[in-house]
Amino acid sequence: MENFWDYSVWGTLNVVASLLAALLGANMLKKTIKPLQASLIPTSVLGGILLLIIAWIYRLITGKLLYDAALFGGDGTQTLEMLTYHCLALGFAAMGLKTEKTTMKTNKSQILEFGALQGGCYMLQAFVGLAITIGLFLLTRNSEKVISYVSGLILPLGFGQGPGNALTWDVNFTNTPAAQFNGNGSFGLSLASIGFVVASVFGVLHININRRNGHLKIREGISAVDMETYAGENEIPDNESVDKFTIQMGFVAVTYAIAFGIMCLLGVLSDFTNSIAWGFNFLWAALGAMLVKFVVKLLQKKQFMHRVYINNYQMDRISGFAFDLMIVAGVAAIEINDIKNYILPIVVLSLVGTIVTYFYIRRVSKACFKGFDHEFFLMSFGTMTGTASNGMILMKEIDPALKTPTASLYILSTFPAMVMVAPLLFLLSFAAGSLQNACIACGIFFLLWVGYSVYLFRRKIFRKKYANSPAPVWREEK
Repeated sequence: MENFWDYSVWGTLNVVASLLAALLGANMLKKTIKPLQASLIPTSVLGGILLLIIAWIYRLITGKLLYDAALFGGDGTQTLEMLTYHCLALGFAAMGLKTEKTTMKTNKSQILEFGALQGGCYMLQAFVGLAITIGLFLLTRNSEKVISYVSGLILPLGFGQGPGNALTWDVNFTNTPAAQFNGNGSFGLSLASIGFVVASVFGVLHININRRNGHLKIREGISAVDMETYAGENEIPDNESVDKFTIQMGFVAVTYAIAFGIMCLLGVLSDFTNSIAWGFNFLWAALGAMLVKFVVKLLQKKQFMHRVYINNYQMDRISGFAFDLMIVAGVAAIEINDIKNYILPIVVLSLVGTIVTYFYIRRVSKACFKGFDHEFFLMSFGTMTGTASNGMILMKEIDPALKTPTASLYILSTFPAMVMVAPLLFLLSFAAGSLQNACIACGIFFLLWVGYSVYLFRRKIFRKKYANSPAPVWREEK
């Protein structure tokens, strides 16, 4: 009977069960309590907050961490961090495997502009974040509570990439003595959690204010709910010997296995490639998805594969589940004692980061995406403060039938965006090496932001040159 009570076997399952139970509880609370409905807090964030409250009460009573109890295998906190890390990449893998099935016309210059916007927004957040914490470090370096100069670099990771990457680099900075940082993962998770609230609250406020002022109209129509929503032409049926959902999970698993292989390869090439390999599992998952789709298309072209195996609807469900689990696990993994000395930078970074992100994306939307600037703004703002799911939800509030090319542009701009965001990813370890390195990185981020912005606002800056080729204007077909 002793083995029956061995929670080291049940620990991970109990952690996952607690996260899903918290999601169900949060969903029930949002449906029944009107103030929570008005608060606009995402259900997954609310579920994480419920677990934080339960963990806080448990610690007051027992003096111990809830997820380090025997019920969760004695190391439940590590399991939460592991789920946060992997769910981000699994969500990106599922999103990357989706096939583009639209006849919506997209402008090539706008694809590059979407990528440049994401690159510019990351560089702006990195520059502003570093500038703030370098200043705070200089003010506090002789005090007992030193604020790390590099902690501001977690702003673009927490806002732009979510809990997974924010957690990873928080831990990396914590394990870098020169960084003088003790976030222990909770600093990054806190910023990422605030980002989800920012995406929802400010996104909905933008919709309501602009509707009231007459600047924004909800486009007519709803997404068609027919068989094509769930299954495209020539797809494998649901009633085969292997369940269709199992096939989708198989593609996601193969994609992540390829990502793991890429990380292993980078890990043995050099110290530099090893330093960037494991912190960007989501990036390698996206590359793995591109490779899998290329192979699938090649097999279909060569007539070795006669049916369509990848289903967009179910890939959406997989990515949605992964992101929801990531968010609730990320919030639940926050340890209050680890962030009590970082309340000031968290508040300042969140406030300033929200303001600069909002106004920068708004200006770019007006300059480059005329005719659907509000749809584009909501998609981009939700993505650059929360996740792609937040952006898609906000955008669908005013374009439920996806009549604008916003969603298509987002998918097609994935590769340009990866290239333009790469400098941030490569400079993370460098910036943590010393205050001087952080200042150099801050200057590089500023110059890159200026460069991307000049490209985005080129028509306005160089008016004479672009007098006969203004920004394209999208018009809804009637």
